[in-house]
Amino acid sequence: MSESHLVLFANEAFYTAFAARDIAAMGEIWSERESLTCIHPGSPPLIGKKQVMRSWRAILANPQSPAIVCRTPKARVCGDVAYVLCWEQIELTFLIATNIFVHEGGRWRLIHHQAGVAPPPQDLPKALEVVVQ
Repeated sequence: MSESHLVLFANEAFYTAFAARDIAAMGEIWSERESLTCIHPGSPPLIGKKQVMRSWRAILANPQSPAIVCRTPKARVCGDVAYVLCWEQIELTFLIATNIFVHEGGRWRLIHHQAGVAPPPQDLPKALEVVVQ
């Protein structure tokens, strides 16, 4: 399996943990490094593992948090660092997201997540276009 596919697999694990509200799985996806960063839409940057994981515990524990689906992920690998650009669909709203991974302990682990409001992706499946419009 190519490194790009492995990065996409790690990205999928992130969104699976997010959708399942699984804090243990979410914790496994993030790097063990302290220098993690995360920027949730409309929020200031979170810096450090404690702040980042505290934010995910609050999001995943909130029963009012809407469902999320990752759309059209594209991975790029640059040595021991890789990133995924994708759209997050939350009901009829789309966010553009960047997820940065580092190769750590034989697998790809997340070190940065950032998402912000964006128009739907151009290659949105036709069945979804009707719902979004």
